[in-house]
Amino acid sequence: MTDATSAARWRAGIMAAVLIAGGGGYWLGQRGDSQAPAEGTTEGRKALYYYDPMFPNQKFDKPGKSPFMDMQLEPKYADEASGSGSGPGVTVDPAARQSLGIRVVAAEMGSLAATFDVNGTIDFNQRDVAIVQARSGGFVERVYRLAPGDVIGAGTPIADLQLPEWGSAQTEYLSVKKLGKPELTAAARQRLRLMGMPEGVIAEVDRSGRTGGRLTVRARSAAWSRRSMPVQA
Repeated sequence: MTDATSAARWRAGIMAAVLIAGGGGYWLGQRGDSQAPAEGTTEGRKALYYYDPMFPNQKFDKPGKSPFMDMQLEPKYADEASGSGSGPGVTVDPAARQSLGIRVVAAEMGSLAATFDVNGTIDFNQRDVAIVQARSGGFVERVYRLAPGDVIGAGTPIADLQLPEWGSAQTEYLSVKKLGKPELTAAARQRLRLMGMPEGVIAEVDRSGRTGGRLTVRARSAAWSRRSMPVQA
């Protein structure tokens, strides 16, 4: 009975020692892992600050868990900072610099050459598109020859249009004018303006006393003929 009791006590003591040793080793391992980021140097490298890779602009003085993500802060070592410049500025990854063909040289005072060659694309300014309308139905009598790429100035003729509605309205205007009633003449003249008739055409009808239903469409401003211009009337 005494031998059995002693054996049981020995077995219990051995199991307790094993459990204590295992628990102590686990605790020391966890403590070593938690204290590893706290070291300011790793193999002689000095950590300037700690940061979250997902938020690299936010810097921390001490290691620990990131307040933004469920991860540990990463150290930024002095040799890494010195390679890209410790002062403020823009840094570009060396691989990206190589692919983009970027070269870094020291800035110096000097004068630029008279010519400077660069690659670029010339395109038409869509904000300068001008649509010229006759505001009346008619027929195209003549289209002036303009090729894509021609540079035209303001007032350059584009097409001649024959507008029968203008002719009939001008005939009515001259008939009303002969009545000698200023209010009727002014109303008939206003009708010509509403039809889109330029003041020069109305003045010519007044001066000559003859109708003219022809209109020459001209460029409103200097332009560049980018493509063929459709003319509809």
